[in-house]
Amino acid sequence: MKKTKTEGRGIAGAVVGSIVAHAALAVIAGVWVVAHYIRNEPPQFVAPPAPKIKIPPQTRQHRMNLAAHAGLASKPVFKQRLVSLRPTSFALPEAPKISMTDLLAPDPSAMATSVVTGLAGAGGIGAGSGFGLGGAGGKGIGSGIQFLGVQANGRKVLLLFDVSRSVVNKAAQSSMPLVKIKEETLTMIDQLPADARFGMIQFVRNYKPFASSLIAATKPNRDLARQWVETEWNESGQMARSGKSVISPSPNGLPPILRAAFQMDPDVIFIISDGSFERGVETSEKISSQEFDALLAELQGARAMKVPVHFIGFQMRPVDKECWEKIARRYGGSLKELK
Repeated sequence: MKKTKTEGRGIAGAVVGSIVAHAALAVIAGVWVVAHYIRNEPPQFVAPPAPKIKIPPQTRQHRMNLAAHAGLASKPVFKQRLVSLRPTSFALPEAPKISMTDLLAPDPSAMATSVVTGLAGAGGIGAGSGFGLGGAGGKGIGSGIQFLGVQANGRKVLLLFDVSRSVVNKAAQSSMPLVKIKEETLTMIDQLPADARFGMIQFVRNYKPFASSLIAATKPNRDLARQWVETEWNESGQMARSGKSVISPSPNGLPPILRAAFQMDPDVIFIISDGSFERGVETSEKISSQEFDALLAELQGARAMKVPVHFIGFQMRPVDKECWEKIARRYGGSLKELK
């Protein structure tokens, strides 16, 4: 069948269009390939390898030179090179003043007592005396002091003696009258080391201190204490305000005496009494336990270290015993009743 002229023209157009499309695609592909090869590569940062540093080995002579240099002595300063070939005048510094009362010879009786104490152990000195020394360590004498059978620690000791008529009578009826308490007091003072301090106060409603402050337990001061006890010890049951060295606060009684005692700054306080305290002049007003509680809280509250208060009583009333037992226990002390 013979093709017409129009069909031949259509076939020719299709062939030409196909050729043109393929040519365009070839041109585009060629352009992409050329562009891919001619474009710039992105920069890359590459650290070069670290150079190898090789330290040459030190020679033996070099090490010896360094050691010799390190061992050289420093050059002397100018004043160290000044040498005097002749003696010259010079002055020594003034010697400090030394109290001769502190240069005490050993007391043979104290040394003998120490030996006996070491052999006897912690049981104390003598039978039933109530006074003894503890072992080594702690404050005070050895591990502490024992006064009338009560153990305490401290190097500043203050003794408060109630010498009222009721206490004198009750003490006389017990195994520890005031005469024996006086002997035990002197024995304790004799056993105090020289660096300890002590004080004594006798009181009824007024009071009489041995000294206005605690004094060192040197031999001269011990002698003064012995003389004071022998001459000023009061067993009459009274203390007139006009008496020698008697202090009469207003109102009187134990509270102002305790204030005066704490002002002496003791480490430990012993109170020897029957626990029943009155105040005023020619009155029988009793001081309540609530007042003593408040007073001791005030006096102890201002101190960094609480002061143990040990109470040694004679024939105490139950209410008084309960009061002072609580006070003593609250501040690290104890109560002992002598019957």
